[in-house]
Amino acid sequence: MTDETAAPQADTGLPEGIERQRMDVDIACVGFGPAMGGFLHTLSQGLMDEDGTPAVESKAMPGMPPQVICYERADDIGFGVSGVVTKGRGLHASFPDLDLSQIPFATEVAHEEVLYLLDPIGASRKPLLLRLADKALRALGLAKDHAYALPYVPGFLRKEPGLLLSMGQFNQWAGAQIMGQGVAQIWPGTPVAEPILFDRVVAGVRLQDQGVDKQGAPEAGFMPGMDIRAALTVVGDGPVGAVGRALDEKLGLPVGNHAREWAVGMKMVVDLPEDCQLKEGTVLHTLGFPEPEIFGFLYVYPGNVASLGIFVPSWFDNPVRTGYRYLQHWMQHPALWKHLKGGRMRSWGAKSLQESGRKGEPHLAGDGYARIGEGSGTTNVLTGSGFDEAWTSGVLLGVSVLELLKADKPFTRENLEASYVRRRRDSWLDREAQAAEKARDGFQVGVVQGLMGMALTGFSGGKLFWPGASKKPHERIPSIEEFFRGRISPEEIDAIRRDCTAKGLPLSGALMDRAGWPAIQHDGQLLVSHQDALLMGGKVQAAPGYRDHVTFKSTQLCKTCDEKVCVEACSGQAISTNPEGGAPLFDREKCVHCGACIWNCSKPSPDGGEGANVRFSAGAGGLHSAEN
Repeated sequence: MTDETAAPQADTGLPEGIERQRMDVDIACVGFGPAMGGFLHTLSQGLMDEDGTPAVESKAMPGMPPQVICYERADDIGFGVSGVVTKGRGLHASFPDLDLSQIPFATEVAHEEVLYLLDPIGASRKPLLLRLADKALRALGLAKDHAYALPYVPGFLRKEPGLLLSMGQFNQWAGAQIMGQGVAQIWPGTPVAEPILFDRVVAGVRLQDQGVDKQGAPEAGFMPGMDIRAALTVVGDGPVGAVGRALDEKLGLPVGNHAREWAVGMKMVVDLPEDCQLKEGTVLHTLGFPEPEIFGFLYVYPGNVASLGIFVPSWFDNPVRTGYRYLQHWMQHPALWKHLKGGRMRSWGAKSLQESGRKGEPHLAGDGYARIGEGSGTTNVLTGSGFDEAWTSGVLLGVSVLELLKADKPFTRENLEASYVRRRRDSWLDREAQAAEKARDGFQVGVVQGLMGMALTGFSGGKLFWPGASKKPHERIPSIEEFFRGRISPEEIDAIRRDCTAKGLPLSGALMDRAGWPAIQHDGQLLVSHQDALLMGGKVQAAPGYRDHVTFKSTQLCKTCDEKVCVEACSGQAISTNPEGGAPLFDREKCVHCGACIWNCSKPSPDGGEGANVRFSAGAGGLHSAEN
């Protein structure tokens, strides 16, 4: 393998007299999360001998230990956006003597429950079968606080015994363990723009340019992003990361695979009221409300603190699917509000989740690169788990890289497939992913079919499922008039659209009001406006000097779009309606980098392929809370 076999992508637009600098390392890593934590921890342990000398020598800097650098887009490796419940198999294998007291918010799962939430309002779009089930549960007196607790948690969903973690706090702890070993470096606040490709060979990454205007044009203080050349590039930047998606676009996915199923997780960390009866280690899973497609969770940490939230999936075919408003209605469900009323929001965040599982698996390895974590298809779509799977994928790669380094073998596709891909195929991670592969196909047909399909797959170990043909996200989205047919007239929708466009507001609030959802009565503590959540709970910031990372491929397509799903689904209200028409407006100071706009667009990409009309590039800033 050589980097002289073909020319890399063109490097245009540099001002005269300015050159792009280059740095050579042995291993360049992109994105720090559980997967990269597993990789770097495993690698660090094996790169040094017991006497403190390097087990292998660097080829980038002869005479030194291997040079390993991880670049993370966020301004801190602890700015995660999720509570985690996990069986912790991979984590316990890496840390046999794990002391949870050393990780803030970490505790063991003590009690787990699944709640089916009935509709206490009457605004939910439940299908006939679920409406009949609601009536039967009420008639039989089984619906306490408009909820029915399942008599037991199915084995394929159960995490008990397991661990409760805060993603942000865990990342900080894991990063400290890795940095303390002195082998790998982690550089937060360093967005990676793209992979350096020579034909199909990855030779490193290019960092994002700084000192540019919103369109990327150089300004005073311009500094072109450095080229980081590496023998191996480890890609763990998640499902919306710029490097992973660029590889998918340029190299394609294996035949038959696709990454079409998504969800946005809208989440909070809250101080529970002093009289809350929920005990530390409690795990609540919910389904059925506020809409039947939306699932929820509530995890109780030490110190009377809870992580809670909802998942709004791409198969919820609502063109005005707003996660934040639905989150507030979910919290106020009587079965949950009795625990939450009087609580206070500590932090808030959102993240896109790749829900295709093994069907969304890309090429796991190629010449000069390997993929780990959620962006490599590790999420188990039956068990709803991803943390332990992501960590384990990193561990498997770490073991494989050590094997190749010590054997002095190059990081070719053949060598990586024989080592890393083989280990992954032989692991519990892949066996369970195969069993879960078709678990959610039924949701392509309907929510009842989807729930039945998950049960069939779970109880049969993957042998049975409910079939359903997958569609590209933009192909699923109906018009607003079609979605609200029989509930809101086209004339009313047109009037609401004109009024909201003139005010620069999303349509979701007005349409939900008209569809029967009650107004949210803000209390200034837990029920706050979306804007206040950004300021109080998200602490969203964006470093100056970077280009806008959300743009639209065709403004003409935007002009013909009546749905503007990107506006409705934007977690941070960073995308807003343009009162003058044309493409929506983008404010990077509000963007939380959830990536929901990637799959919340009703117009296909003018370039063809799987994508839509939104371009989501590398960017700095985002959430500034380590509690999520």
